[in-house]
Amino acid sequence: MLYREALNRAIDESMAEDESIVILGEDVGRYGGSYRVSEGLFSKYGKKRVIDTPIAELSIVGNAVGMAIGGLRPIAEIMTENFSLLAFDQIINHASKLRYMSGGKITLPLTIRMAGGVSRQLAAQHSENYETMLSSVPGLYVLCASNATYAYHALKWAIFSNDPVIFLEHELLYPVDMEFKEIENFNPFKAEVVKKGKDLTILTYFKMRYDVIEAVKELEKAGIDAEIIDLNSLRPLDIETIAESIKKTKKCVIVEEDHKTGGMGAEIAAEIIEECFYNLDAPLLRIAGEEVPIPYNRKLELASIPTPDKITQKILKWKAQNGI
Repeated sequence: MLYREALNRAIDESMAEDESIVILGEDVGRYGGSYRVSEGLFSKYGKKRVIDTPIAELSIVGNAVGMAIGGLRPIAEIMTENFSLLAFDQIINHASKLRYMSGGKITLPLTIRMAGGVSRQLAAQHSENYETMLSSVPGLYVLCASNATYAYHALKWAIFSNDPVIFLEHELLYPVDMEFKEIENFNPFKAEVVKKGKDLTILTYFKMRYDVIEAVKELEKAGIDAEIIDLNSLRPLDIETIAESIKKTKKCVIVEEDHKTGGMGAEIAAEIIEECFYNLDAPLLRIAGEEVPIPYNRKLELASIPTPDKITQKILKWKAQNGI
């Protein structure tokens, strides 16, 4: 199943089940969405439930917040994470806080989907990762879909949640055909052990999952048996699964596409130090994007983010430096 088809199926099934669910955003209606996620929904559910909006992200989220207060379950689509900056006032000052500021009288069943990550030559204003900023806000759940199975199940969970959920999707994954599994009693906050290993733990999420898988194939040639964990949920983090793995391997590498300074890896590292300091036999290694806005030039773009080869070489260098 294509990644975007899994998202479409989750929305379609949810809308069929509950008439209070609406989707709104730029081109989500007649065009079927910039990434074809809402394809076919306009003809099936009509313009009152599949709503094309102006290019106005603050208005999209603001209207969605109002809809949620009024009893609907809106799904707001933001075309890229960069554009979500215009909606941050509604996301942070309203969506995340209304339950708390109303003493629990207001619930906000709101899902805000947004595409992010470094794609192919979309340049700095369409290629950023803002999961760290969003994950720092109390009152929000932040889920990060790296595969079709998680995308489907987690999005359905988000839509029927009574609290606001930021649902992050990677632009490069929409057309990718992936394995799909039905899961009973799905837990959106559970990290996935993608590959078991005994020598070191690699924590990652989003599109980096696939770069890490390729890197680990090369590490195996060097005799390194790495365990790969896809975090899935960034707020909250599944520290239990992370700690269990580190207590076994005694070593940890964090791989993220975002910039290193203030990136998600910094928060993950802090929680690991709090929980697992005495279990570590070596310093943590963080592999992240370079400290530059994402370039348009393809060679520079690839130079600005982790790739399988860079991940492999940095881990081998770190291993040699620390005598492990």
